[in-house]
Amino acid sequence: MLRAISGKGLRMVILLGLVSLFSFVLVANSPIDPVDAYIGADMMLVGDAQRALIAEKWGLNRPLHERFLSWAGQVVRGDLGHSTVYNEPVARVIVKRFQNSLALMGAAWLLSGLIGFAAGVVAGVWEGRFIDRVIRIYALTLASTPAFWLGIVLLVIFSVQLGWTPLCGAAPPGMDPNAITFAQRVHHLILPALTLSIIGIAAIAMHTREKVIEAMQSDYVLFARAQGEGTFGLIAYHVLRNAALPAITLQFASLGELFGGSVLAEQVFAYPGLGRATVAAGIRGDVPLLLGVVLFTTLFVSMGNALADLLYRVVDPRIDEGREVQHGH
Repeated sequence: MLRAISGKGLRMVILLGLVSLFSFVLVANSPIDPVDAYIGADMMLVGDAQRALIAEKWGLNRPLHERFLSWAGQVVRGDLGHSTVYNEPVARVIVKRFQNSLALMGAAWLLSGLIGFAAGVVAGVWEGRFIDRVIRIYALTLASTPAFWLGIVLLVIFSVQLGWTPLCGAAPPGMDPNAITFAQRVHHLILPALTLSIIGIAAIAMHTREKVIEAMQSDYVLFARAQGEGTFGLIAYHVLRNAALPAITLQFASLGELFGGSVLAEQVFAYPGLGRATVAAGIRGDVPLLLGVVLFTTLFVSMGNALADLLYRVVDPRIDEGREVQHGH
């Protein structure tokens, strides 16, 4: 276990280094001038001397490799830099914005995983029947649906026409943050989370369905059925464990896609999360914030995959036994 954790830690460090280098070079060659983006509408009023002072303050007048080494050294010391868009440290922006995104992504991730797994099991057990056809049509249709388009449709139906949900934001506008209740936050969270979970259900359901069909056609299930085992007994004792492992794999592997979907959903619903901050950083040339978000997202997804590996051993201890036998040989 210690060797596995050490190996994963080393790979994570290498991954973060490569992502940092690639992202820095990519952002440095962006057509957006960070000085122009920082000045904004007053671009014509700022002279070349002032622009040069701003560039010197941010180190933009130095060679690319010097800027990267300087930035990497700051990151190693725990300093992600200063955001030009929000005028505060990048780490503070990420923490504040991720608190909102965590609630959104967590709710969507949990709903899509549970509902998708249940739908996949139902479709696989009753393969070819009406319920299976309904789930497959739903999954195939929603799998190719853009998150922003679905968000707009749900917004028009439930917020504009029916008036059941708020139009935008994570809380009622103009209210004191300390006065906002938990129910109000949940009310504003419903539609964005529903948008992400509806799309996330599709992949989990279809993948689980295939694994359940394989399990239902296996020899041990056929033997159990011949011994008089009922359908629910087959599901509980023979199917769920075999279908849960791949579902966990796919669910944790979808963290990156979930973050990408949250970027679009937060734009549609004007939800003040990390995804919306990422878009603002990209449009307005906030290089430190953009790089900080990239590093944080990479770490977040990598830790999710590592956690999945640990859960494998809980769901099916035979994985460790198989590795021990293989190592012994």
